[in-house]
Amino acid sequence: MDAGESAAKGRPADAEAELRALAIDGDVGGDGEVIKRKEQAIAATVESLAARGDAEGLRRLMHELRPLYAKIAKAKTAKIVRQVIDAIAKIPGTKQLQVEVCKEQAEWARSEKRTFLRQRIEARLVNLYLETKEFTAALELIQKLLMEVKRLDDKLLLVDIHLLESRIHHALRNLPKAKAALTAARTAANSIYVPPATQSSIDSQSGVLHAEEKDYKTAYSYFFEAFEQQSTLDDPRAILSFKYMLLSKIMCNQADDVANIISSKGGLKYQGVDVDAMQAVATSYTKRSLHEFERSLRDYDAQLGQDPIIQNHLNSLYNTLLEQNLCRLIEPYSRVEIAHLAQRIELPEKQVEVKLSQMILDKVIDGTLDQGAGCLIIFDEIPPNSLYPEAIDTMKNMEGVVASLFRKSEKLAA
Repeated sequence: MDAGESAAKGRPADAEAELRALAIDGDVGGDGEVIKRKEQAIAATVESLAARGDAEGLRRLMHELRPLYAKIAKAKTAKIVRQVIDAIAKIPGTKQLQVEVCKEQAEWARSEKRTFLRQRIEARLVNLYLETKEFTAALELIQKLLMEVKRLDDKLLLVDIHLLESRIHHALRNLPKAKAALTAARTAANSIYVPPATQSSIDSQSGVLHAEEKDYKTAYSYFFEAFEQQSTLDDPRAILSFKYMLLSKIMCNQADDVANIISSKGGLKYQGVDVDAMQAVATSYTKRSLHEFERSLRDYDAQLGQDPIIQNHLNSLYNTLLEQNLCRLIEPYSRVEIAHLAQRIELPEKQVEVKLSQMILDKVIDGTLDQGAGCLIIFDEIPPNSLYPEAIDTMKNMEGVVASLFRKSEKLAA
C-alpha cells in the first residue's frame, strides 16, 4: 500500500489515480484478500480526498463504487458508505452537499432494497435537516422512519430516532413532545444493551430538557453522567457536556463552584477557550456585574452565542442580572427619573423603560411609570389588611356555635 501512503500525504497525483483504479476496477470474486486490498485502497483514497478538501471528489467516488457494492457483503457496503459520508462531514462548509449525498445514497439503497442501510442514511439525513434548521422536512422524514422501524423492531435505531425527534421538538420549543419522545427513547433503551455513546446522548438530552424547566440541579446530574461517559470514550461532545455542567451551576446560583469543577481532574483535560468563556460568565455573575457579563458575551461570542441552548439560558441570566441591578438602584427612591437609572446602569433609556414596565407587570416592582414626566413612581408598602380574614374566621366560629346549639336543641326536643 505504498501508493496509499503517498496519496494520503498528498504527494504524487498519480498515486491517487492508482488507488482509485485499485478500488474500483477488477473483479473481486470470492477472494477475501482481494476484498481486503480494495477496502484499504478505498480508505486511502477517501483519506487523500478528505485531506485535500475535495468533497465533490468524495461524492463522485460514492457513485463509482456502486458496482463494487453488488459484489461485497452488505455490512461492508454500509461501512464504506458511512466512511465516505463521515469524510465529507469533516470538510468545512459542506452541510448542503452532505444533504444531497445522503438523499442520493438513500434513493440508491431504496432501489437496491437495502433497507438497513437506507434507514441509517435517512436517520443521518434527519440530523442534517436539524442542523440546517429544515424542521418541516426533518419531521416528515422522521415520522416515516418511525413507522418503518417500529414494524422491524430495531430497538437501537429506534432509540436514535426518538432522540432525534426529541431534539427537533426541543428546537421548535415544543417541550411536551420533546419530553414524550425522550421517554419513548428511554423505554426502547431499557429492553436492550445501549452503547455508552448512545446512553450519553440520552443523558445529555435529559439534562437539556430539565434545564428548560429550570430544574438546574437535576440537569447538572444528567450532564455530569453524559460528560463522564463521553470523556471515557474521548468523544468530542464531552467539551459541550462540560460547558452545560458549568452553565447549570451558574444558573442555579452556585457560580462559585465553577472554579473548583474546572480545576478538577476531569476539567483539567478540557482547558481551553470554551472553558475560559464559561469561567468569564461565572465571574461576572458572582460580581453581579452587568458590564462584565456583556463583555464576556462579546469576547466569547463564538463559544457562547453560536450554541442556541447556552444562548437561551444566558439571555435569561442577563435578564435576571438586569432586574437585580435595577432593584438595587431604585431601592432608596420613591420617585426616580428613568434617565437617571439609565445613566447609572449605562444602558439606553428606552431599554430601561421597557424592562421597568415588564418588572411592574411581573409584580417585581410595586409602582407605575409616569411616561409624561419620564419617572418611575414606587408605591409605599401597604400593610396587609387583616379585617377580612378575621371577619371570615369569626363567621366560621359562629357557624360552629350555631351548629352545636342546633344539635343540642334536637336532643332536647327528642
